[in-house]
Amino acid sequence: MKNKPVDAPHFSQLMKLVPDDTQQPVDWAKIWTLWPELPVLDACPQDQVHHGEGDAGIHTRMVVEALVSDDNWQRMEGQKRAGLFWAAVLHDVGKPGKTVHEENGRITSRGHSRLGAAIARRLLWQAEAPFNWREAICGLIEAHQLPFWLIERADPKRLAIRTSWQCLPEDLCIHAHADAQGRVCQDQEAIIDNVALARAIFEENDCLHQRFSFANDESRVAFFEKEDRDPHFAAHEAFRCHVTVMAGLPGSGKDTWLSKCRPEIPVVSLDGIRAETGAKATGNQGTVIQTAQDRVKEFLRKRQDFAWNATNISRNVRSKILRLLRDYGAHIHIVYIERSPDVLFRQNADRDAAVPLHILKELVRKLEPPELWETHQVSYVVDA
Repeated sequence: MKNKPVDAPHFSQLMKLVPDDTQQPVDWAKIWTLWPELPVLDACPQDQVHHGEGDAGIHTRMVVEALVSDDNWQRMEGQKRAGLFWAAVLHDVGKPGKTVHEENGRITSRGHSRLGAAIARRLLWQAEAPFNWREAICGLIEAHQLPFWLIERADPKRLAIRTSWQCLPEDLCIHAHADAQGRVCQDQEAIIDNVALARAIFEENDCLHQRFSFANDESRVAFFEKEDRDPHFAAHEAFRCHVTVMAGLPGSGKDTWLSKCRPEIPVVSLDGIRAETGAKATGNQGTVIQTAQDRVKEFLRKRQDFAWNATNISRNVRSKILRLLRDYGAHIHIVYIERSPDVLFRQNADRDAAVPLHILKELVRKLEPPELWETHQVSYVVDA
């Protein structure tokens, strides 16, 4: 079963393409042939007000060249250095899918940062890049525009704290500075000044070099839920029950993990309910979901520990079950399982109810691993 493009690059190849110093030129000829998503940037127009340099391909090259000439980047070592390099290469990879020509002649690409993070995640997963390294890159891509306008927001302090749990602000500001330099526009100096001010805001709130430190897990979760929550408030932790929420693509091994690591607790499983009722995974899921929610609420009312087993691969999907569990005062532990492409597709094919290949590939495109700001605890079970 074909699980990834035959000519997809491997992580080791990506590392070799990172320049060792400013004397080594960026090998654009090789980089631009790694993925078909890169040459498309050369045909992606940009708004002339913000990007007088031309298309997204020109801009990307300018940003990378600005990054590799930055003293801060040059002082970095190893995978951290490589991570910022590939974040710069891929930072606008979502633009072609979000570019819109407005009636007034302007060009916009709203939403390209989040789409770009999803595309980068898929490409780097196929390259078998280390999980933490890959997710750090995706976090930078998703937030890469934030330093441009952080100072202009109504509550920049709150946004700075939130951002520190999505990516490392110091790296974000280094990237944003290169992004500002890698363009032609009349307000370039103002953008660069805004990036410097964003860095100062992160530093003032003690979250430039690390995540903002909350009093406890509940304080963190409540802060991300409530717009008026004081980040320094120490929330009382008195949970009614503990719920394990599984997350991962079909075939990743969620059932196996539960049977080995949580054999003592009952499991609410969408696959299990389908097996009980004979419902098809590709049919209407209303009855299946309603049955699952009824069982979840029963356990919550009893204050009984249990596990919720479903794919839960996107934030929007997870947020619904997490909201329900929060309403009942549960402590939530998300266990995310991820396998390499070869292992995932093989394990899915070996299942009794294998997910069709085209559907599984579409799910890969939608993948958003859970982050620590979403809940009390997250465990990542990934291939070495």
